[in-house]
Amino acid sequence: MNVPFFDLRATHDEIHDEIMAAVAGTLQRSNFILGPELEKFEAEFAEYCGARHCIGVGNGLDALRLILLAYGIGPGDEVIVPAHTFVATWLAVTEAGARPVGVDIDPATYNLDPSLISAAVTPKTRAIMPVHLYGRPADMAAINEVAAKHSLVVIEDAAQAHGATAFGKRAGGLGGAAAFSFYPTKNLGALGDGGAIVTSDDEVARRAQTIRNYGSAKKYHHTSLGTNSRLDEMQAAVLRVKLRSLDGKNEARQRLVQRYLERLKRIQGLGAPEIDPQMKSVWHLLVVQTPGRDALAEHLASHGISTLVHYPIPPHLQEALAHLGYKRGDFPVAEQAAEEVLSLPLWPEMSDSHVDRVLDALEAWNGFGRLS
Repeated sequence: MNVPFFDLRATHDEIHDEIMAAVAGTLQRSNFILGPELEKFEAEFAEYCGARHCIGVGNGLDALRLILLAYGIGPGDEVIVPAHTFVATWLAVTEAGARPVGVDIDPATYNLDPSLISAAVTPKTRAIMPVHLYGRPADMAAINEVAAKHSLVVIEDAAQAHGATAFGKRAGGLGGAAAFSFYPTKNLGALGDGGAIVTSDDEVARRAQTIRNYGSAKKYHHTSLGTNSRLDEMQAAVLRVKLRSLDGKNEARQRLVQRYLERLKRIQGLGAPEIDPQMKSVWHLLVVQTPGRDALAEHLASHGISTLVHYPIPPHLQEALAHLGYKRGDFPVAEQAAEEVLSLPLWPEMSDSHVDRVLDALEAWNGFGRLS
């Protein structure tokens, strides 16, 4: 039995009729930009996250960038970011004209290490941008404490954390503002690109709404230098359908991960994630770590099991960001993670037999002593 990394069709097959009805309704109304479906989705997703406002935008990168612009962060400013994340976290800062300042990660969680933040703060620092990587919330209590000490804004990169909670509060309500991506494979995914800004700050919401629409709150009246980044009606309609089942899908992921972890923890030499009862991960990705990552991936592929690496080159070593002046060795924990992490197959409709197939192959590899 082959095991794909992700089966998006399974999710859509379950709600095919509802999606088609939502698409048909949008076609019937023929209002495709800034219409009623977007307004309803924004209200529903804001309520889901426990925030006052949601602003639908074109993608997750735009959501991060527009938050920075809404806070007035730009040239001459610095934003603290984790050294292990998708490059979009850093790109959003550079696109706003500010400088991303890397901070290493906690090896136990892969998230921003709060104990290292203060040392990176300078008079130019305006914000901290933690990432809820792989669907696990960052240590927001500690991060918010550091932010308050230095009078900094906290912006959540929640692109992988739809529905994740920390101490009972959902991602999107753990900082000043949050950015979500609705890329199709996200826990809440559209049928194309999409994103959203979530905040309870009325002024940030007003500015973001204006910036996303050419800097205009009233047609042909442009009060600021804006852009065109609007979540379209079709995607909003589909997201409204999928939002209704998000909690159930996240619970399915959590059950599958529990099944994985029962055996993963017994495999010598393979680092597996720990479950923190106060931090409810939604397991966008299930990541293990081993120095033999590439060989392990080849072994699993030979057994028909697909894996991916998130992310093989950390942002500070990307050619596009070489002008920032970082070098290999600046963030050793993040660099080791980039060389050793491997994402295992996981999707909500995955069967127990699929999970067991992956685990059998992992244990067979371990049986040759190649993970130790």
